[in-house]
Amino acid sequence: MANLKVKIAGMEFENPLIIAAGPPSRNYETIKRMVEGGAGGVVTKTISVKAADVPRPCMAAFKESFINTELWSEHSPEHWLKEEYGKISALPVPIIVGLGYTAEELTELIPRTEPFADAFELSTHYVGRDLTPVLNTVTAARKATKKPIIVKVSPGVPDLAELGKKLEEVGVDALAAINSVGPALRIDLKTGLPYMGSDTGYGWISGPAIKGIALRHVFELSRAVSIPVIGVGGVSSGEDVVEMFMAGASAVQICTQAILEGPKAFKRIAQETSKWLDEHGYSSLDDIKGLTAKKWSSRKEPLVKVTPSVDEEKCIGCHRCEESCVYYAIKVGPFGKAGVTPDACFGCGLCYTRCPVGAITLS
Repeated sequence: MANLKVKIAGMEFENPLIIAAGPPSRNYETIKRMVEGGAGGVVTKTISVKAADVPRPCMAAFKESFINTELWSEHSPEHWLKEEYGKISALPVPIIVGLGYTAEELTELIPRTEPFADAFELSTHYVGRDLTPVLNTVTAARKATKKPIIVKVSPGVPDLAELGKKLEEVGVDALAAINSVGPALRIDLKTGLPYMGSDTGYGWISGPAIKGIALRHVFELSRAVSIPVIGVGGVSSGEDVVEMFMAGASAVQICTQAILEGPKAFKRIAQETSKWLDEHGYSSLDDIKGLTAKKWSSRKEPLVKVTPSVDEEKCIGCHRCEESCVYYAIKVGPFGKAGVTPDACFGCGLCYTRCPVGAITLS
C-alpha cells in the first residue's frame, strides 16, 4: 500500500487530507467526527475578535457547484477558548488554528490561542494590486508567534508568483490555495429569489466547479516558492488529490465534500488515493509531487496539432466521442468501433477527455 504520510512545516500528517476551515471544523464535536472518519489534520473554523452574523440560508448544493454565504465562526473567541480549543488540541492530528483578519486582531488573538495550536492559518480574502495590507497583517502575525503560519490565498491575485515570494520573504511557512470564488448568484426557480440569505443574494462558489482555478494557483505558486503549497478547492476524489500533487501541492484541504458526504469522505478519498498510486507504480505521494512542472520543462514549444487514435480493443462504441465532435471527424462504424478521419480532425482533443474507457490517445 502506498505511503500517504506528508510533512508540512514540521507537522507530520498520516495522510494529506486536512479539514478546511468551515462548517466541517465549526466545533470540537464536528472535528472529532471528521478525524474519526479519516482526516489527517484540521484547520479550525476561522475566528475573529467578534462572532460572525452569518446570513441564512447560507448553503446550497447544485449538480456542478456549491454556493455559500459562510463567514468566520459564529462563535466568539471566548466560546472557542472555553469550550472548543482544549478538547480539539487533544485530538491525534495536527491542529491548525484559523484566525482573521487585521494586524490588530491577530496580535490580540494569537497569544490567546497559541497554547492550542500546532500552527496558524490566516485568510487573505481578495487581494488587489496593492499587496501591502496583507503583507503588513502577516508581518504582525509573524512577530506574534514562532509557530508555523499558513496563509490562505484568494483567487484573482494579479501576480501570484510575486505574492507567494513576498509572503515567503516575511516568514510564512506554507501557502494554501484557494478560497471560494465569487461573488456569485443562483436563483431558486420556485420562488424567483436568490438561494442565499445575504443582503445582496450573492454567495461564493466552491466544490468541483473551482478545481481548475485552484490547480492553476497551486501550480503557479509551487513553482515560485520553496515553501509548501496546500491545494484547496474541489477535492472530492483520490484522483483530485493526485492531480493536486502533480500540480505541486504538499497536502490538500477538503470542505465542500465533507459537508455533502460527511466524515466518511476522508477515508474514501484516502483509499482512492492509495489505490491510484499502487495501480500506477508509485510508492508515495512524493513520487508524483510536482510531476507536471517537471514534465512541462521538457516541452520545447506549445503543441500545434495533435491527432487522436483509437484502440479498438478498448473501444465500447458508446458514441460519446462522435456525438461531441463538432468537426465530424470521428464516427462509430458498423462494427461498433470508433474511427478517425484525419483530414477532418482539428486536433481539439475533446474526444480524449470524453472517452470513458481510455480507448483514445493523442499523439
